[in-house]
Amino acid sequence: MKLAPAIAILATATLILGACKEKKQHTDEGNIITTRYIPKRPIGPIALPADSQQVSANWLGTDYSVSIKRTPIDSMTVSDENGQKYIDNRVRLSVRRQDGSAFVEKNFFKSSFSSYVQEPFKSSGILSSIRFDGVENAKLKFIVVVAMPEATDDLFIPLKMTIDGQGGLSIVHDDDMGMLEYDRYEGNDDDGV
Repeated sequence: MKLAPAIAILATATLILGACKEKKQHTDEGNIITTRYIPKRPIGPIALPADSQQVSANWLGTDYSVSIKRTPIDSMTVSDENGQKYIDNRVRLSVRRQDGSAFVEKNFFKSSFSSYVQEPFKSSGILSSIRFDGVENAKLKFIVVVAMPEATDDLFIPLKMTIDGQGGLSIVHDDDMGMLEYDRYEGNDDDGV
């Protein structure tokens, strides 16, 4: 009889120690929980579609016609970190008087704004757009966007460009847009999304 409680204690201790023992896990390639990342292969060069904007503006007491045309230029390409090629653009800005004579006729390229953008926009970005933004302080106002081609809505540098009554151009950073600058975005994984 004295043996029964000892056997019960020994059996209980064996069960407890056996339950705490770590189970050996088998690695079987058929039981993969996640999918393996396979990077996309680059396809042919990607271009933004040609685009244009035509507006009339009353400036300095006279009506002017403002024409902006974006055209992809096949010979101007940039590549992202995956080797995907994108075609950069030329933007032609034309400001004409009422009689049709040209007040300003100029082609813009990303290189036209190189002193206003930093890396990686300088080497991997594209001239995304130039848009007429109105008349202010006797100057025609334009918004210029140099962007990363794979994320033109998210990663870009906005610039303000003005033309004065003598045809002089002025360009400054547009800090009013409140958009994320690339150097603050790069490496910031705290957003959670």
